[in-house]
Amino acid sequence: MAEIRRFGLVRHLRSTPTEHVVHQRGDRVVNSGTSCSFWFRPLTAALSEVPVDDRELPLLFHARTGDFQKVAVQATVTYRFADPEQVAGRIDFAIDTATGRWRSAPLDQVAHLLTETAQQHAADLLVTTAMADALGAGATAIRERLRTGLVGDARLGDTGIVVLDVRVVAVRPDPDIERALQTPARELIQEEADRATYERRAHAVERERAISENELQSKIELAAREERLVAQHGANERRRATEEAAAARIAAAAEAERIGLAAAAEADRVRQTGTAAADAEAARMAVLSELDHGTLLALALRDLAGGLPEIGTVNVTPDLLTSVLAKLTDGAAR
Repeated sequence: MAEIRRFGLVRHLRSTPTEHVVHQRGDRVVNSGTSCSFWFRPLTAALSEVPVDDRELPLLFHARTGDFQKVAVQATVTYRFADPEQVAGRIDFAIDTATGRWRSAPLDQVAHLLTETAQQHAADLLVTTAMADALGAGATAIRERLRTGLVGDARLGDTGIVVLDVRVVAVRPDPDIERALQTPARELIQEEADRATYERRAHAVERERAISENELQSKIELAAREERLVAQHGANERRRATEEAAAARIAAAAEAERIGLAAAAEADRVRQTGTAAADAEAARMAVLSELDHGTLLALALRDLAGGLPEIGTVNVTPDLLTSVLAKLTDGAAR
């Protein structure tokens, strides 16, 4: 946007490199160009400002295909104003002499012109094209048709507008038709996804089976080892019991032999002791049989005295002594 300053009854304008300013007084062009600077009188000056940079215009319009289906075309048109003075003479780019702003909306008018022209060329192409072809390779055909049509359009050339490039972003049908067309591909993708899922599950089941088999094999191996361990433990216990029984038998035999030897020794001792006692008693009786009565009486008294308890004092009277001697004599005579 041009910069306008006020100095009394005159004003000064300074434009930018991307804006072409046309200064007219009456039907005569006084100043014209980009990056220009000049003085003017607002009462007699008519100013127009035309952008000369490349501009992008997004387009969205609808058309009908040859099989009576509606499609939406989304495109972008790149254009510029090749002859600013010619454009200013065909489209109102006049600016306010006080603010430097456009008095109308000239770019909207240009956008309307380009949109309708592009829509007309696209409609002429799509009306002879089936929807499937339009959705498939239609974007390239529409782009070439729009570029050819807009570049060679006489009205745009007379206006001073040059189309530099055309890009078709998308060609889309109605949502219902689009969903219907997407269904086969979605079903195919879903089938592939299901197949991948089934394969993954089958692989998982196979891996689980392998793991189960390995676990079962490990359990079988552990059971076999445990069986061998139990058998070995039983054999060890049997061997230990056999050894203990053998040791017990040996110990019992030894003890019995010891007891027998001890008993034999004790019997022999008793027998020898009895024999010795009998021999001694026989010898004693033989000796006693040869003694006289008095000697026997004396020995009897000695033995009797040895068997009596200890007596501190004994008083022997003649009567007591006489009775005792008489009993002893009677006993000896019997």
